[in-house]
Amino acid sequence: MIAPQLAKPYVKRNKNDAADAQGLCEAMSRPTMRFVPVKTVAEQAALMLISVHTRLIANRTQLANAIRGYANEFGVSAAKGLAHIPLLLERIQADGTVPELAQELFMSQAEEYAELERKIADVEAKVKAWQRNNERSMRLNIIPGIGPIGSALLIMKTPAPELFQSGRQFAAWIGLTPKDHSTGGKLRLGGITRAGDEALRAVLVAGATPVIHHARRSGKASPWLAELLTRKPPKLAAVALANKMARIAWKLMVSGETYAAQSGSTLTGCAA
Repeated sequence: MIAPQLAKPYVKRNKNDAADAQGLCEAMSRPTMRFVPVKTVAEQAALMLISVHTRLIANRTQLANAIRGYANEFGVSAAKGLAHIPLLLERIQADGTVPELAQELFMSQAEEYAELERKIADVEAKVKAWQRNNERSMRLNIIPGIGPIGSALLIMKTPAPELFQSGRQFAAWIGLTPKDHSTGGKLRLGGITRAGDEALRAVLVAGATPVIHHARRSGKASPWLAELLTRKPPKLAAVALANKMARIAWKLMVSGETYAAQSGSTLTGCAA
């Protein structure tokens, strides 16, 4: 199997079945072509578990935003964060100025929100159970910022770590390396390519963000991360850290080694 975006450059004009077949034959004959391994039924079921988790998280965020918007229309507001939604609903229930019809609708949304929370907790428990039975995922979970969801996604979505020649190539496959616009010997690097799997890239950047916040608050960071934070804003530093996390994860998946952090450091970027 070949990813469609890798076969497309070999398809000539006038897209049709014959041109597609010719393009596929040309693509598969390239020595540097990367192929997509076929997943087993068990691997596909595990990947479906992550997809369900992502959808439930999106539904919860959408509902939380709707509750905040409706509450603001009645002059009731709350601090940012999902943790404040239950408190907001309790305040609305105790507020005598909110009409009875609105109270009923808010309580219906409160039940829906609680049901989503229960489903998310159930799915996350299943993800952790799957991870405990996967030795490679347990080793990736040790990397700061990866977490159960990140380690599970890396194992499920990485076709075969051995196909990549380096950690940088693996990070480029995820879309965490800068665009290269170099010409005439002049190096011009842009923003990240955003190639590859969006969910995998997003979970790595999201996992790197709290690591950045912890490093800034505690002052405990590797020399590389500390120097990076002096030059770059936190958001750019989180993307760079996600790139390093992806490289470390690739190294652990290929070598079978275990991540080892220096004493007192948030992230060292090395495996041992």
